[in-house]
Amino acid sequence: MVISDIPFPAGVRTHTAQDATQQAQALAAAVAKALGQALEHQDNASLLVSGGRSPIAFFEALSEYPLAWTRIQVGLVDERWVAPDQPGSNEALVRTHLLRHQATLAQFVGLYTPASHLEQAADQASQNLLALKRPVDVVVLGMGEDGHTASLFPGNSALAQALAPDGSALCLPMQAPVAPHPRLTLTYPVLSAAQHLFLAVQGMAKLETLNQALQLEPCQMPIRAFLDQPLELYWCP
Repeated sequence: MVISDIPFPAGVRTHTAQDATQQAQALAAAVAKALGQALEHQDNASLLVSGGRSPIAFFEALSEYPLAWTRIQVGLVDERWVAPDQPGSNEALVRTHLLRHQATLAQFVGLYTPASHLEQAADQASQNLLALKRPVDVVVLGMGEDGHTASLFPGNSALAQALAPDGSALCLPMQAPVAPHPRLTLTYPVLSAAQHLFLAVQGMAKLETLNQALQLEPCQMPIRAFLDQPLELYWCP
């Protein structure tokens, strides 16, 4: 299978890179351009990114762009409910690999706060997000081989609420099916309203996942919810 074999909806534009390094550089250039254009017409811009190991090269490439970082808010599409000094924290990942060089001047809007239980943490995260410029200017999603994106996991009891197009929640508690930590995830209405939506995936297996997702419902593969709207897909084999 090649990416041109997949019958993506008209709003999905695909970009193929030779390898992960080229993908990271191309994605960083596109995101930097979108942020720069946003800042030409408004006082501030907002950027939401995904965690995990795959985005590290993208983060480091983006951090070197000479943007007006003091006017940019940076946040996450999801977070493990662990303190930033603990393993697995997406906040720690972003602070280490993105908020460096000139990007140290950006304002970080985090999701993690200490709380007595996960639901309370999600409520507090929603309060934090009130400081975020919305609609968000740029959202960069990733995807798992099960079709999840952000922490919108198939089979989760809160998934229908998180995917509801008319939902009012900004952030909801979510449990990963195998990972040890409970999660906090932004909801579909927040993410899908982005002015610029990007999806970065690597490998043939994830390309097959995207092909399968087009034949399923969002509750089966949540990435499906984002494929019927303008989306820039960056893929490398």
